[in-house]
Amino acid sequence: MRRIILSLMLLAVTIQAQDIYATFNVEADKSANLAFTSSGTVNNVSVDAATLVKKDEVLAQLQNSDLKAALNIATTALKYAKKDYDRQLKVKKLVDASRLDSYAFKYESAKAQVAYQQALFDKTVLKAPFDGVIFEKIVEVGDVVSGQAIRTILKIQSIHKRKLILEFDQKYWKVIKIGQVFNYTVDGDRKKYSGKISKIYPFADSGNRKIRAEIKVVDFVVGLFGEGYISVPDKK
Repeated sequence: MRRIILSLMLLAVTIQAQDIYATFNVEADKSANLAFTSSGTVNNVSVDAATLVKKDEVLAQLQNSDLKAALNIATTALKYAKKDYDRQLKVKKLVDASRLDSYAFKYESAKAQVAYQQALFDKTVLKAPFDGVIFEKIVEVGDVVSGQAIRTILKIQSIHKRKLILEFDQKYWKVIKIGQVFNYTVDGDRKKYSGKISKIYPFADSGNRKIRAEIKVVDFVVGLFGEGYISVPDKK
């Protein structure tokens, strides 16, 4: 009887949790390939590989003196169009409605022209989309770029935030859940780590029959490989 009870106890322990093998690659939490959408000659590059940047910081510029001049002209035209329109508003009871409309049209047209010239100018200035670090530079001053054949000139990734992209066998699709613990090691590092699954991708790869999941981490080198086990408690 004791043997039976002991066997049942051991069986209960073994089925309380299931360890599911998974491999992973380290990726940046955010990453982007940056490019100009306008054509021209690169006039300035203010960053290099490993440069830390802030969101909206200027990274590179094309030669844009002509567009800057056009923007200044449009801004000046808007200034005087607004003055004319404001004068007409002060005496609108004394002027014909069609005359007032013509000044309003000139004013609105001037605003639209400024917005258009500003948009053209902005396309010659490349800014950081988020706080990050430049990890690859593929451009030099004097290079010619084309808005019709867009090519990456800089690559940026988040500074500290990383994510593990796990892959596990698709047969476990019903048992893997968000919040489950993943115990793992990183290639070249003997330390043992653990983290919780924050996302499960809603599809299985038809090529390798794997499902992916994510775990948020910090400071691992992007591109590292590792492996571990997802701890899946049995349902009671």
